Amino acid sequence: MDRKTSLIVITGPTGSGKTGAALKLAEKHPLEVISADSMQVYRHMDIATAKPTPEELSILSHHLIDAVNPDEEFNAGMFVTLARQKIREVRSRGAIPIVVGGTGLYIKALIYGLAPAPPRSDRVRAHLHAAADKKGVPHLWRLLHRLDPATARNLGENDRVRIIRALEIMILAGRRPSDFYQEHGFSRECCKACIVCIVPGRQRLYENIDSRVVRMVEMGLIEETKKLLALGYSPLLRSMQTLAYKHVVDFLESRIGLDVAISLIQRDTRRYAKRQLTWMRSHYDRGSFHSPEEALPILDGLLRAEIPGRSGI
Repeated sequence: MDRKTSLIVITGPTGSGKTGAALKLAEKHPLEVISADSMQVYRHMDIATAKPTPEELSILSHHLIDAVNPDEEFNAGMFVTLARQKIREVRSRGAIPIVVGGTGLYIKALIYGLAPAPPRSDRVRAHLHAAADKKGVPHLWRLLHRLDPATARNLGENDRVRIIRALEIMILAGRRPSDFYQEHGFSRECCKACIVCIVPGRQRLYENIDSRVVRMVEMGLIEETKKLLALGYSPLLRSMQTLAYKHVVDFLESRIGLDVAISLIQRDTRRYAKRQLTWMRSHYDRGSFHSPEEALPILDGLLRAEIPGRSGI
C-alpha cells in the first residue's frame, strides 16, 4: 500500500450507527464499503451479525460480507489481502472506498500491516485440534495463559481458532505471539488513514443495542439459527459462539426461555461494546472519537476534500 494514499475509516462499537452513517454519506458521494466486520464475512449469518439489508445493499455496495462459510477460517491476514484488492477495484471504477466496521484488529492490520509470524502448519494444527477435541478448548487456553498470559488475556476461553493459532506460533517459532506483536508495534503506516470513531453516549448506545436485539428476534433470529443448525453447522463452531446464536441454541434446546435468551444477548452485546470501546480508546487518537451528530459533517468534509486517492494502494 502507498503511504501517500489516504483511506477513510468509519468505526465504533456495535450499535453505534456506522452503517447508517455510510448510507447517509452515499446520498452525496460515490462510495463503496469495505466491511471490516469479523462476523459479517460468514454466509447464512445475516440477522445476528446485523448485515446490511438487501435494500441497503442496493443503495450502497458492500464488499467482504458473505465471503466464507461458517465453518471456514477467516483471519486478519485474509482480510488485509482481500481488502487491498477490493480497494484497488473500487478506485479503478472512479468510486471512493470507505472502510466500515468495528473489528479493530482488521482495521489496524490494514493500516499498519501484520506482525511477521510464521505461516500455518497443517501438521501442527492437526495435533492441536485433536488436543482440543479430547481435552476441550479451555484446556488449551489455560496452557496458553501459562506460556503467554498477555496473548491469552485478549482471547476468550472458547476461541478455538485464535488459541490454536497462538500455540501454533509458539511451537513453530519458539517465541510468544505477544513478542511478535510488541516488536511490530503497529508503528509504521502502510497508508494514511482518516479514522472517525462514532461513539454515542453510553445510555444511548445501550438503548440502541437492547432495541436492536428485539428487532433481530422479530426479523427471524430464531429461524436463522434453526436454518444454520439444519445446514449442519455445529453450535460449537467459533462463528456460532457469537453474542446471539449460543443463547438462541440454548432456547431451542429448552435450557432457557425466550425472554431470558433475549436478555442474555442484550447483556453480552453491551459488554462486547464496552470491550470494543476500551480497545479503540487504547489504539486510536483522541481526536478520532465523535458523537453521531458530529461524525457525519466531519466525514462529509473529508469526502468533499477527496482525501482518498483514486489510484494506487
